[in-house]
Amino acid sequence: MGSDFYPLPLFINRLFPSSSMAIEDEIIHWWKDEKGEQHRNAMRIERENAQEVNGFPRDGVIVFRIMNSASQQSIRLSPDEALRISTQLLAVAKELLNQKRKLWNEHED
Repeated sequence: MGSDFYPLPLFINRLFPSSSMAIEDEIIHWWKDEKGEQHRNAMRIERENAQEVNGFPRDGVIVFRIMNSASQQSIRLSPDEALRISTQLLAVAKELLNQKRKLWNEHED
């Protein structure tokens, strides 16, 4: 079992190694509606490697894909755009964690 088990994105990449689009990570979120029925949302990060086109190097592409049981939507980002978004996400996440930490400290006092 040990070496034959791979997380889903790596398993898919091993099944289709010639595919130019690689799945980097996927986060799945389950939730229940008012009726108690379960639904699945997923956020997937995919990448297309940099390549040479007509003798010129081209940037790779990062695809940010949101999927639910009814549809999916994606946006293609350049590496610069992805870095800009990741920097902003990091800053917002740190701020939210600090806010929670502050609330816990006030709660304990």
